[in-house]
Amino acid sequence: MTVLFADLVDSTARADRRDPEDVRATLIPFYERMRAVLERFGGQVEKFIGDAVMALFGAPVAHEDDPERGVRAALAVRDAIRQLNEQHGLDWSIRVSVATGEAVIDLEARPEEGLGMAAGDILNTGSRLAQAAPINGILVDESTYRATRHIIEFGAAEPVRAKGKAVPLPAWQAIASRARLDQNGLQRPHIPLVGRRDELSLLLDAFERARSGPTSQLVTVVGEPGIGKSRLILELASEVDISPETVYWRQGRSLPYGAETPYWALSEILKVHAGILRTDDPAVTEEKLRQAIRQAVPEPAEAEWVISHMRPLVGLPGDAHGGGDRRSGDPERAHGDIFRSAAADRNRCLPGDELRGWRRRHSRTGADVRGERASYRRLRWLP
Repeated sequence: MTVLFADLVDSTARADRRDPEDVRATLIPFYERMRAVLERFGGQVEKFIGDAVMALFGAPVAHEDDPERGVRAALAVRDAIRQLNEQHGLDWSIRVSVATGEAVIDLEARPEEGLGMAAGDILNTGSRLAQAAPINGILVDESTYRATRHIIEFGAAEPVRAKGKAVPLPAWQAIASRARLDQNGLQRPHIPLVGRRDELSLLLDAFERARSGPTSQLVTVVGEPGIGKSRLILELASEVDISPETVYWRQGRSLPYGAETPYWALSEILKVHAGILRTDDPAVTEEKLRQAIRQAVPEPAEAEWVISHMRPLVGLPGDAHGGGDRRSGDPERAHGDIFRSAAADRNRCLPGDELRGWRRRHSRTGADVRGERASYRRLRWLP
């Protein structure tokens, strides 16, 4: 289970000599925004204590990526405080912590009787980390760091000397989520694969058919959370990596939370393909996008149409008229044009997208998003 603590800084001093009604009225926007942010990432608000909030990820419903959800929620909490300050003229600051470990969960706990849902030392650890976090900073424990270091950017932090702990607690400061995953960011397996050779052979056979034939291949790997889908894909990546031919691997992730981002995977894949970095300003982003698309789509009018539909995926304003082209908006077709052209030009291209926790179906407009209880990985090879 993963636990998140968030505590406003110096709120006690600000509340001194103020009427309780005024204090509560000030905190209501904090309560409402924190609950909305935490629940968006699948968190369960355990309790508000004055100006602090504690949330659980993994109870009452467990997910295979609860540590990631917790850290992403912590980053969103920090951003939400900044937005509240701008909207309401406040000067709030916050300390946040995320810790992962074992806990006893009582689904029949009654808060009105003073009973919490979770109990265990991990709650103490999370509370101590929050107290030690820098202002507007996020500290995570070792378990959370190990589970998310490939998808979250971390900075160094001093070990926390916590009351009641025999040794200092190792800690890291969460900086930002990584914008995307590329082949260099894949975690290579360190131990041999056991019991999945048949499944790996099927994936390799599909890859060979795409490599040697004129058609693409689509493979969906379905299984319960934690059964080894990600490990199977990593093993495939290792096998492809030692191939004597150059293979272009493009990977995106459709997040299992946040229904407003149905094209998240396409966005990640496009940014990797164009070499767009999180630190690039809009002008640089625009230039990289145009260069990548013009290389893949040499016909000028078609390239402009593709560019107009791809700009929103890299955070740029879209062109409703498609650069003067009145064809209906179709991001999926435009995205397909890029990689079909790239595959033909460079001989080999392997894009992939990973969907975790909730299977998603969306319409062409991306407006119709439904969830099914399934966990799967999807790969598509272009010849």
